[in-house]
Amino acid sequence: MADTQPAAVAGTSDGKQPKSVRVVLLALMITMMLAMLDNMIVGTAMPTIVGELGGLEHLSWVVTAYTLATAAATPIWGKLGDMYGRKATFMTSIVLFLIGSALSGMAQNMGELIGFRAVQGLGAGGLMVGVMAIIGDLIPPRERGKYQGMMAAVMAVAMIAGPLVGGTITDHWGWRWAFYINLPLGVVSLGLISAVLHLPKKRSKAGIDYLGVVLLTVGITSIVLVTTWGGTEYAWTSARIMELIGIGVAALVGFVFWQTKAAEPVVPLHIFRSRNFTLMSVIGFITGFVMFGATLFLPLYQQSVQGASATNSGLLLLPMLGAMLVTSMIAGRITTSTGRYKVFPVVGSALMIVGLYLLSTMDTGTTRLTSGLFMAVLGLGMGCLMQITMLVAQNSVEMRDMGVASSSTTLFRTLGSSFGVAIMGALFNHRVQDVMSERAGSIGSKVTEQSAQLDAASLAKLPAAAREAYQYAVSDGTHAAFVLGSVVAVVALVAAVFVKEVPLKGAGPKAEDAPAAAAPQASVVEAV
Repeated sequence: MADTQPAAVAGTSDGKQPKSVRVVLLALMITMMLAMLDNMIVGTAMPTIVGELGGLEHLSWVVTAYTLATAAATPIWGKLGDMYGRKATFMTSIVLFLIGSALSGMAQNMGELIGFRAVQGLGAGGLMVGVMAIIGDLIPPRERGKYQGMMAAVMAVAMIAGPLVGGTITDHWGWRWAFYINLPLGVVSLGLISAVLHLPKKRSKAGIDYLGVVLLTVGITSIVLVTTWGGTEYAWTSARIMELIGIGVAALVGFVFWQTKAAEPVVPLHIFRSRNFTLMSVIGFITGFVMFGATLFLPLYQQSVQGASATNSGLLLLPMLGAMLVTSMIAGRITTSTGRYKVFPVVGSALMIVGLYLLSTMDTGTTRLTSGLFMAVLGLGMGCLMQITMLVAQNSVEMRDMGVASSSTTLFRTLGSSFGVAIMGALFNHRVQDVMSERAGSIGSKVTEQSAQLDAASLAKLPAAAREAYQYAVSDGTHAAFVLGSVVAVVALVAAVFVKEVPLKGAGPKAEDAPAAAAPQASVVEAV
């Protein structure tokens, strides 16, 4: 099947977006910020939450419940948007997220908090998907590049500001406001979307594919649990992990078989006949694998080895995030002006490999300036990939499949992050424990038997010899994790080489040469 080029209408004849579209985009960026900030703010507040509610043994479930619900709900929200209309589905996901936020803030014990976080996660699954799919409806593919910088900026601000905002809120207002802060932002977003966004209403005659939903949910849940529990709660070869792997594989095989039979499949398999869509799914998975692995180990390395303050952990990633933001903006502008994009996945993947390799060379003597330059190289690579993968994936499907294309791409990136954190984390932990045993003997083994990742307080209490051994261990573990990341990133480069450059339709400087691109076929935003 040839790659198709969906059309959308949002611009005027001079290529500018009407005021109503800009207002909608503002609301979408607020919603995107909600989705990205939440986990980072809550992560900072977790020690205080445990101190008040207790239940330390269930601490990991506060994050796991949210992650599971988000991953499982993501493809379902995309399909519901395609079937019943993007606006109503998106607003419903925001309302569900806000209900979960309010309930989480009112939780009286750890069990309630875990349950309410799951509700919040169900809503969160529709936030990012809704943002991407609505942008796909409103903005012609050729024009979407201009908004890459905006989305990259939101991502960078969330990753840098999240821990700082979380700490400030917890210290001055209390941990419950880590959840309540979502409410005013969400209400503003809902109000703007309700007033300004106008999309054609849809009503599918086919019913929801309930069996497909169940099979996909079981499969995704099993995968996320394997990557979350493997090597931490349970050994990788334990019976529980083997059971989850078996259940996950069986459910996903059953899901794929059923999607060929369902009247209205949750994930129509025909979208994978598009070579570009399949390749973008692979690249998105690898990008998630690398990015979240990097954001986990880089602050740990800089705090443990370079002596940086944990308070400013978000700022430690500034070279990577800043480079990612700049590259994303440049790539977007070039894509909009030329309509061409293949160079960015290729160059981005190559830079990502180089950046990961450079990061793998860091040791106990590496300066912050040097590590910052290495991070910038990785950021340049990821900036070429983050939004281009979604843009090309959306450009490769029919307009009627915009929601499932957006949700599938988001899901692959989410699963990639789960695998990245789990696999790179397992390798890191193994190397740290081995090096600690070699350099510090039984004391070293005892120090890391509970966790290979020590916080600043625990590190400060270690004897000088054990602390030095731990710095070498973290350096060695980081080396191993980033070497693995660079090897995995080669897959993204191979996939990028095989991308077929299908010109993007839309307005832009040369749009007069392709008047068909402006045909009002997909969606209309009415000025208010």
